[in-house]
Amino acid sequence: MSTDTTPTTTLASAREASTPGSEWWRSAVIYQIYPRSFADASGDGIGDLAGITERLGSLAALGVDAVWLSPFFRSPQKDAGYDVADYCDVDPIFGTLADFDALRDRAHELGLRVIVDLVPNHSSSEHPWFQEALAAGPGSPERDRYMFRDGKGEHGELPPNNWPSVFGGAAWTRVTEANGEPGQWYLHIFDSSQPDFNWKNPVVWEEFRRILRFWLDRGVDGFRVDVAHGLMKKEGLPDIADAAGSDNIADALMSPEDVPYWAQPAVHEVYRDWHQVLAQYEGDRVLCAEAWVEPLSKAALWVRSDEMHQAFNFSYLSTPWNAAKLRAVIDESIDAFTGVGAPSTWVLSNHDVVRHASRYGLPEHTAGPNAGIGPNSPDKPDAALGLRRARAATALMLSLPGSAYLYQGEELGLPEVIELDDHVREDPTFHRTGGEAYGRDGCRVPIPWEADAPAFGFNDSGASWLPQPETFRAYARDRQEGVEGSTLELYRSALQLRSQHELGLGSVEWLSGYGDEVVAYRNGQVTVIANLGQTPVELPAGDVVLASADISGRALPTDTTVWIA
Repeated sequence: MSTDTTPTTTLASAREASTPGSEWWRSAVIYQIYPRSFADASGDGIGDLAGITERLGSLAALGVDAVWLSPFFRSPQKDAGYDVADYCDVDPIFGTLADFDALRDRAHELGLRVIVDLVPNHSSSEHPWFQEALAAGPGSPERDRYMFRDGKGEHGELPPNNWPSVFGGAAWTRVTEANGEPGQWYLHIFDSSQPDFNWKNPVVWEEFRRILRFWLDRGVDGFRVDVAHGLMKKEGLPDIADAAGSDNIADALMSPEDVPYWAQPAVHEVYRDWHQVLAQYEGDRVLCAEAWVEPLSKAALWVRSDEMHQAFNFSYLSTPWNAAKLRAVIDESIDAFTGVGAPSTWVLSNHDVVRHASRYGLPEHTAGPNAGIGPNSPDKPDAALGLRRARAATALMLSLPGSAYLYQGEELGLPEVIELDDHVREDPTFHRTGGEAYGRDGCRVPIPWEADAPAFGFNDSGASWLPQPETFRAYARDRQEGVEGSTLELYRSALQLRSQHELGLGSVEWLSGYGDEVVAYRNGQVTVIANLGQTPVELPAGDVVLASADISGRALPTDTTVWIA
């Protein structure tokens, strides 16, 4: 497995506190690394921290500003590390704390900041606290650190309420007490191996302050906060019902009415507290919320000046390839986030959704988390159409002011892996729904580095925790480097121009006269035009400095974005 020799720069001077309004995270491009699938130095088929360290030079050369690492903490890996058993240690499958320190040092040498993933809504059922809670019994202080409740029914045989798990099935599991009798139920909004913490308990607050300080003291530049809209549950844990009071849970979850375990007002006090913890450290440390909250004006509440710094823009990610809807969501995003003094963020793919190179090739744009697509899905992506639109969408996204997030492999144009056999799938969504939802394995397959190497350069052994399709060979990084028109070179050019023209710190000035199926605006000295219609569009005067697809003369083809300077 090759290592990089990229020239190093230092991050030390940039770690000094900046003036308000110029913080690095306001315009940063942040690259998500899914450690299991990025690079494997040990050869066991699972990516690791040492593998990431070896490949960081490629990301510096790409032109990103920071890396966000999905969880690498000690975990039984029932949900790919989002079930944490020890928040202050590295799971042996990924390496050691010394490996993390080496990764941090190498990243900082390259001028890359490091963001780690924090999971505060729930722990693993193998966390020492949960094991203590099971042993201690009802009414104990140990149980009060989680959401234990007595069941309903004559003998407590029914769950405390009708809440469903995000991964399918019920959100409650009954335990067997020390005397062998059926006992209380515990809440798990996700898998049964992920019990929810009780954030009404001050002991939980203090524990997460300790965890934050552990990693801040170790030099991390911030945290991406998983399920940041969770944590607090509505007083009394009421049943979910729709506005009419029916028992249609599915309709209730899709309605604008309050879901009792999402976005409760008290959750904001947690992040005000964390904001104060980060403020005690030098430099601009960042908190980014994974908050699936609609509308954007509500999501913006997570990034008020005394709370978090960024929130993922899932409204943008979920917007179909439609010019009117894109213009509307861009306006709404900028208005909502700048209204509270925060930058908007922009994102098209992550580890929970179908990769956008496939999503845009579906008859209907589907972007919701967890569901996935597979061999028996009713619709299969048009690969060529999906990639063409994905390239155009990325060129549009990277020209917008604010901060952008990239997901590993999208710079290669990787599609979703659809043809995975049932027996290799690991996502709990697939198993808890009995295969009705394929889950997220398709976007988590290890990425290709070298076309002719074992496991396409993921490691030297050829092992891979999820099988890589033969089609990945054509997407390998070494097949695209220096190749004019490749997706990798499109990303590199866009990131270089974004930095050169300071587009992340700019603004959107809408341009008229291009028709309803065109998105056109000016950001500083750059004019951006995306043609989502069916007929070519005449380009204005100026030099085309970036094009998502080949153009001939001054005619902009369909599903193509250009930057003109």
